[in-house]
Amino acid sequence: MRICLPLAHLQEKICTLESVNGVLVTASDQCTQQILAFQQQEKIEIAKLKEERLYLLKLIDKMKEEKCSLETQVAKLRKTLAEEYLRYLNECDARKLLLLDLNEMYRQKEEMRLSMEQEDVLEEDTVKLKVALRVARQDLTKAQVDLNTMQANYGDVVPRRDFELQEQKYNDLANKLSILQKDFDELSDEYEIMLDIHKQVAEDRDRYFNDLINVQRTSTPRPDWNKCGDVVLGGNERWSSLSVGKTSNQLVDVLLEEIGGGLLRERDTFVGRGRSEKIPPYLRCDGLVRNKKLTKKDVVALLREIWREKIISDQQKGKQSSLSDFFLSFFQKKYGDAAAFDWTYSVYENLKLFRSNEMMALFLNVLTGNVDEGVYHNHLLELNNLLKELTLADTENTGQLTEEQFTLALRTAFPLKTDEEIQELLDAAGFRPNVNAIMYKLLFLEDEEGKTEPLITKLRNQYVIEKQTYLNELHAELGTLVDVRPDDLRAAFCIIDHGLTEQTLESYLSYAFQVPKEQLDPAVSIPIELLMQRLMTGDIHRQGAAQGQPQHAPPSHTAEETDHSGI
Repeated sequence: MRICLPLAHLQEKICTLESVNGVLVTASDQCTQQILAFQQQEKIEIAKLKEERLYLLKLIDKMKEEKCSLETQVAKLRKTLAEEYLRYLNECDARKLLLLDLNEMYRQKEEMRLSMEQEDVLEEDTVKLKVALRVARQDLTKAQVDLNTMQANYGDVVPRRDFELQEQKYNDLANKLSILQKDFDELSDEYEIMLDIHKQVAEDRDRYFNDLINVQRTSTPRPDWNKCGDVVLGGNERWSSLSVGKTSNQLVDVLLEEIGGGLLRERDTFVGRGRSEKIPPYLRCDGLVRNKKLTKKDVVALLREIWREKIISDQQKGKQSSLSDFFLSFFQKKYGDAAAFDWTYSVYENLKLFRSNEMMALFLNVLTGNVDEGVYHNHLLELNNLLKELTLADTENTGQLTEEQFTLALRTAFPLKTDEEIQELLDAAGFRPNVNAIMYKLLFLEDEEGKTEPLITKLRNQYVIEKQTYLNELHAELGTLVDVRPDDLRAAFCIIDHGLTEQTLESYLSYAFQVPKEQLDPAVSIPIELLMQRLMTGDIHRQGAAQGQPQHAPPSHTAEETDHSGI
């Protein structure tokens, strides 16, 4: 049984292979037929190619025969051309010979004509010469008489050209003499003035010398400020850092701050100022309030937090709130209503004491209304623009800039500043002949007490000077006006500052007259003193280049338009 199974399987396999074998035989026959067909086709193509080859050989032979025929014709034409050219040369030479013969004949003919004319003229020459000689003698006699007459009448007369030349020289010398006489008179007047000035200076010198002697005799000697280091908290080292680069008046302020700070820390309470409407909201309370005994670092940290929170609050509300109102609400929100006035009084007393601190002084001025809040925001915007330009100039991202790169960034950030102001900023940044590059990001750092680097301080000082100069020009443009109307102020602004946009101009007018721009009344006027006081407290600065001042470069960032009307 086991043997039968494999045999049956093998028989089935044989049957299957036989069918496959039939398929292979059929495929083999088909391939053979295709090969024979291809061979037959190749034979036909070979026969066609042979016929084409024979045709091309015949065509080549024919073209060779034509080439030989053409070469024969070219040779004949060249020979004919040579013969024709030789004949042309012969005819040309013959033509030239004929022209020479013709010219010779014309010459001979002309000579014959001239010889005949000369023979005719010779017969008449003798008579004509005698007559001409007699006439010439008469003319000579007449000319001699005229010459003698001229010499007798005009012997002492000079030529007109020489006269005019001498007259011109005389006029030039007369003009020079008048100019020199005028200069001499001016110098004489200046000399008299200088004598008077010299006399006055000598009198002033004698008076000042006498005053100096009186001052030396009556005044006390200049104080030794180094003694303050023994009594100031922190000793000589801290006093040296506080007093570096300060004048005597500034040292007095620093000393008063140190003394006042000590006294302020000793106080435990402050007396409330009452609830009168004249009292600011952040001081409007009765009774005693506790002194939080804040240090300068604590106050600076609080001021930074207040500014940060106020900016966020104004952005959320969509309008700018008063700092005096927000000042109280900030402490009420942070410490509660009961302790809010403890903090407001403590911070306020420190602000009044530390007036030499730029950050605290600016906050106090904004808080009391002496300075508009836009001044603070404009200063931040300037610093952000400057840092952005410096970062863009740092293409290699090394954190350092050369003086050339720093200067270019300053001119881009502050296109209205003069070369002197740019140089002041470079000096404040620390550039010296031996300094090739500086770490520009360190210039924007503040310490814990709010003290900034010299560059930031110089920017603030330049802002104040530029603003004062700008307002002085405005005051001069307003002239002798006692009361100023909106149209007068608008015209004056447009004359002194051509770069003012309409939006900025409207905000300046609204701030000056303390009304929204929609409520500006052309008939309303205010005293010029009050007007200048208001403008001095606001964020008022030049938008375009001053007259006669070149603009170095266009600003890369548009300055933020501050709405002084408070929305």
